[in-house]
Amino acid sequence: MNTPDATITEEFEIIPDRITDRRRRIGKWLMRGFFALFVGIFLIQSSYALGFTDFGFENWRPVLYGYLAWGVALGAGQVITRGEPGYRALFVLPAVLFVISVVIVPMLFGLAIAFTDYNLASFEGQKFNGFDNLVQLVQDDFFWNAMRNMVFYVAAVFVEYAIAFGLALLLNADIKARKFFRVAFLLPFMLSPVAVSWMIGKSLMENRFGPVARLARNLGWESPAFFTDPWIARLSIELMDAWVSIPFIMILLLAGLQAMPKDVIEAAKVDGANSWQNFWKITFPLMLPVSATAIVLRIIFKLKLADIVINVTSGGPGGATDTLSSFIFREYRDRSNVGYGTMIAIVYLITIIIFITLLLGFISKRMQKMT
Repeated sequence: MNTPDATITEEFEIIPDRITDRRRRIGKWLMRGFFALFVGIFLIQSSYALGFTDFGFENWRPVLYGYLAWGVALGAGQVITRGEPGYRALFVLPAVLFVISVVIVPMLFGLAIAFTDYNLASFEGQKFNGFDNLVQLVQDDFFWNAMRNMVFYVAAVFVEYAIAFGLALLLNADIKARKFFRVAFLLPFMLSPVAVSWMIGKSLMENRFGPVARLARNLGWESPAFFTDPWIARLSIELMDAWVSIPFIMILLLAGLQAMPKDVIEAAKVDGANSWQNFWKITFPLMLPVSATAIVLRIIFKLKLADIVINVTSGGPGGATDTLSSFIFREYRDRSNVGYGTMIAIVYLITIIIFITLLLGFISKRMQKMT
């Protein structure tokens, strides 16, 4: 007579699938066949769209059907070749196919367009031009000017971080109306950058009737113009962007300050450390992980800066305030230059990936040395 434990074990015993070599071959050929079909349809339509061949489909719908058929065949092939693990893979497969369709495929389309002469204002249509767009980019002074502006805007993140850290320390202290000030300092972060650009850049800082311009004239500035001089225009754009974004850094740092162990700070006070020593020796080192996270996130947001520039200056005067994002936007909107604008976007994406990777590696090494 079996014991109860043995009976339970026998009842719930999972018998592994017996996958024969023939079944495995059928599954692999199913996946490979439909993948080859999808790639073939895609290459035919791509060649036809780029003008390399005279035959192709009327639209891209057959490519979509081929992709869906390959997705179904891939799921069926996983079950056929792997059995039970294949069923578990079906839960992940839709997410993988979705990422491929909304990230990988558009990037491939963008890469293909980047090597074409594609201007919406031209009657010739889209045609392949090799590396001409890349050569034009290297020789484009406006591109390098926008790149230099991005260095300035990214460097300003550290000034924003210092201001945000000071505000976080202030709001973490035991002061009167602390809750009110926390909400008040967060208000700019709740506003849209587009609204801020019109409210401040187009209204308050308007050089004729804006209240900020009137105040500047009363203080002795005869002809205040915030967006005519290149450096003043850059600083004005940075001030507006910082006003919106400093609360984001501040709230992250404030959360880190409130999560700090109080007993360590109290022990330092007992040992005779003053406020300055307490900050540099205890608070600042303990806040390094939160600080690094806040700075990296802020730099990523700064690299996408475009809305304030587009609405206030449109990159002027003479491209002095252009970011690469606003420059790409103007290439599309003002010049209808899709091919060249896409090449700039691809180069900018690669630059961001390299820069963020190096930055994260540097921060990781510094954190390991300090801990």
